[in-house]
Amino acid sequence: CWWLPSLEPGSPLICYQSLSPVLMCDAGRETCVYPIPEPHELFQASQMKFEDFQKDLNRLRKDLRACTSEVEKVCKVSDEENLQPFKDKMEEFLAQAKRELEALEAQLSSTHKVFLELSVFFSVKAKGGEKEVSPHTFFSVWHEFSSDFKDQWKKENKAILTERLKAAEESFRQAKEKASYSVKPKHASGIVSPAFTAVHEEDSTPESRTAP
Repeated sequence: CWWLPSLEPGSPLICYQSLSPVLMCDAGRETCVYPIPEPHELFQASQMKFEDFQKDLNRLRKDLRACTSEVEKVCKVSDEENLQPFKDKMEEFLAQAKRELEALEAQLSSTHKVFLELSVFFSVKAKGGEKEVSPHTFFSVWHEFSSDFKDQWKKENKAILTERLKAAEESFRQAKEKASYSVKPKHASGIVSPAFTAVHEEDSTPESRTAP
């Protein structure tokens, strides 16, 4: 179950109109989980900067080049009989590091692109001094919404749980009353039939319980 709030262009207004459908997902049960990202998760997302990630990848790229250069130097000054297994091991390591770094760079680029598209979809504008919408600008609104929404979600979920408990208790009470209720044949006048009483008493005598 997932629901996204709508953002008015140029406004941080959050719509609560879809509160009820979200709350009905296993509401009042142990399996009920908070249906949108937790406030602390959105806060952490708001603290991220694509520039910092790019700087980290640039540093890794620089370190990889330096490591590659050192390996080449060692291989040049080493005798042929002393190169193995160092050369093969390091070449394998450097190739793996290069593939992983390229994958991270591609992932960062793709994530950045999707984030900007998401910002356009929700009509979020960059603040003054920003070249583009930052994660802080975008996710701060979501963090505020999720914090308020969770308070309401807890209250509504508790109310639904209380209603279900009351309904279960009432069903149990009715079932208990029905089980303890016995019906006896009556005359049209409402008086218990003497014949029924006589037969009942006869069946309860010791002779009636004796096997033939």
